[in-house]
Amino acid sequence: MGASSALSWVLLCIVLLSLCFQLIQCNVSYDRKALVINGQRRILFSGSIHYPRSTPEMWESLIEKAKDGGLDVIDTYVFWNLHEPSPGNYNFEGRNDLVRFIKMVREARLYVHLCIGPYICSEWNFGGFPVWLKYVPGISFRTDNEPFKSEMQKFTKKIVQLMKHEKLFESQGGPIILSQIENEYEPESKLFGAAGHAYMTWAAEMAVGMGTGVPWVMCKEEDAPDPVINTCNGFYCDYFSPNKPYKPSLWTEAWTGWFTEFGGPIYKRPVEDLAFGVARFIQNGGSFINYYMYHGGTNFGRTAGGPFITTSYDYDAPIDEYGLIRQPKYGHLKELHMAVKLCEQALLNADSTVTSLGNYEQAHVFSSKSGGCAAFLSNYNTKSAARVTFNKMNYHLPPWSISILPDCKKVVYNTAQVGVQTSQKQFFPTNSKLRLWETFSEDISSVASDTKLTVIGLLDQLNITRDSSDYLWYTTNIDIKSSESFLRGGQHPTLTVQSAGDAMHVFINGQLSGSAYGTRKNKRFTFTGNVNLHAGMNKISLLSIAVGLPNNGPHFETRNAGVLGPVALHGLDQGSRDLSWQKWSHKVGLIGEAMNLGSPSSISAGDWTSVNLAAKNQQPLTWYKVNFDAPEGDEPLALDMGSMGKGQLWINGQSIGRYWTAYANGDCSACSYAGTFRPKKKCQSGCNRPTQQWYHVPRSWLKQSKNLLVVFEEKDTPFLLLSSQVLELHLEAVGIFQHGTCHAPNSKAVIEKKCIGKQKCSLTISDANFGMDPCPSILKKLSVEAVCAP
Repeated sequence: MGASSALSWVLLCIVLLSLCFQLIQCNVSYDRKALVINGQRRILFSGSIHYPRSTPEMWESLIEKAKDGGLDVIDTYVFWNLHEPSPGNYNFEGRNDLVRFIKMVREARLYVHLCIGPYICSEWNFGGFPVWLKYVPGISFRTDNEPFKSEMQKFTKKIVQLMKHEKLFESQGGPIILSQIENEYEPESKLFGAAGHAYMTWAAEMAVGMGTGVPWVMCKEEDAPDPVINTCNGFYCDYFSPNKPYKPSLWTEAWTGWFTEFGGPIYKRPVEDLAFGVARFIQNGGSFINYYMYHGGTNFGRTAGGPFITTSYDYDAPIDEYGLIRQPKYGHLKELHMAVKLCEQALLNADSTVTSLGNYEQAHVFSSKSGGCAAFLSNYNTKSAARVTFNKMNYHLPPWSISILPDCKKVVYNTAQVGVQTSQKQFFPTNSKLRLWETFSEDISSVASDTKLTVIGLLDQLNITRDSSDYLWYTTNIDIKSSESFLRGGQHPTLTVQSAGDAMHVFINGQLSGSAYGTRKNKRFTFTGNVNLHAGMNKISLLSIAVGLPNNGPHFETRNAGVLGPVALHGLDQGSRDLSWQKWSHKVGLIGEAMNLGSPSSISAGDWTSVNLAAKNQQPLTWYKVNFDAPEGDEPLALDMGSMGKGQLWINGQSIGRYWTAYANGDCSACSYAGTFRPKKKCQSGCNRPTQQWYHVPRSWLKQSKNLLVVFEEKDTPFLLLSSQVLELHLEAVGIFQHGTCHAPNSKAVIEKKCIGKQKCSLTISDANFGMDPCPSILKKLSVEAVCAP
């Protein structure tokens, strides 16, 4: 007994040592076909879910839905401006808790692709860079510049060390199998010439030198030096091949939709086209696909960049902004993943043989030495279906589609044949009423007297605000002689103000005189309007407003913003007067911001007054607040801001973000899945309606009662939100399955007889069960929707 027990302990110790060794020795490498994880080539489906664009309370559900959708990997950027808001001061709490997010992915037994960047673009404020970086002496972004490289290396090292400390790289037994340095650098690299190439090479060597034990990638960078893998981003990547024959073909951003901008339409990419693009990439040797985005989420606070990017970052992703599954995109892609995984061994162990089946039709066949065979039958015609013969069988190929045959015989999936019902969002009022509103109005007359910076001329907005606020006041005075003709019934003078962006309200002697706005395409704009001046001294106050900082382009850190002039007054008796080089006072932010009115901890209780419901128009620059109880249930919540103008929102001190009822201008004609998708040319929706009307309110931000909603409204819009309610969101299935052209008429009756009233059932597809085959030599598909009783 003693000898046996001792032997058992020896064996147990050997097993434990073996397990520990395997845990430590987990490794990721690559060859020409795929990423190799622990010695096994893998076809991997990945999805981008950005941790700060949702709440920690949403993360587990999002990750589980991604896993259920057939994903193997979760991809996320790392957001430098959130994690290092000031030099050397780090924040990894709340929505910024990167480690917690990655550990949740590990708990779901998924991998992670960590895009450290630290430049991320992503329609994020300043491309993810902290604003303080712009003011490091001698700095120049994303080129061979020592101050920039020094700061970039420090932050990259900080993130890598944090991951190593938590043992999160696959080489340590963690889930991170891939990391990215830089982001879509090729256009800048070419523009910067030798300095760009030197910086790119340095960045690659710096990243590899950190010894993570996992491969690094550079997306859209054809010159990425070994061992870094260059990868593809785009709507389609079947044309792509890596820069060395021993590197795999990776698609790090397969764009599932497109972002939205205030004043623009909503872009929706048909899932048939997305699936077609993925299948094209796979049949051409691709082995890693990351959907950007899989869950887009919300640009909470002032995190949206661009500028002019909406608070919603829904992106028409398979999981919508609220965390709900978007059908049929989610389900159709899930079926695609299952079909491809059935082909995995053949795809990874053979090269394709391409055979023409017609003018627009091809067969990509993967036949491995072990006997495995998989085929992809494609039809590139955008208008006509095709009937092709392959392996002595006939196949029907819809336009712009690919059929997948895991055994080179049976079709298990076609990219254009969607067997998933469509889900539709419906907003319903909750039982939570918004009553007893109070207001606080900005004192415009006190703007100049409270100013600390007065200079000759106009200063750049970002240089003054350092992005501490969206708002900057420019104020000057002008003396009007009593002899001016317009004072005796003539035409009022015209004020023109040129702005470098993004929006502006003009006040004359404390009264709103007009507003003007740029767009994402044309950020610079000019205000032109008649102004009401009186004899003597007049005050001109210009409130310049940022709608997010730029996030892409060469040296975007050097772009100007705000009122930079010229500012001129036209129509005076002596002609025009240039005001640009007068004394101008500059004041950062609003009184309400200084008083922290968006927070429950604000001590300004005595400054609020009741809303006058009889007023047709409210004062511009007005704060509104109300308390409300949390709605019952657990459905996602939203605020309907369609009746308001432009401003910002807070719930219990948490910033929901900017709102703006800018109406969408676009071409919302019919959308066909067939043909190349480009967001500016097809599949637009929401024209002539507010680009964004509903704003996500995370339930985790609410208490059971006495929740504080604060609205800051810039315009003199009638406050119709008074009568609105918090809305809850439901999903409804609105599509129905339809019979195909080849249909066994008794299918429904056969299935009902076999399956109704049972916990589970199985049914063989045969002539004995369904009757004589109505169309021999044509492969059929049986789809069943089961509604289970509670």
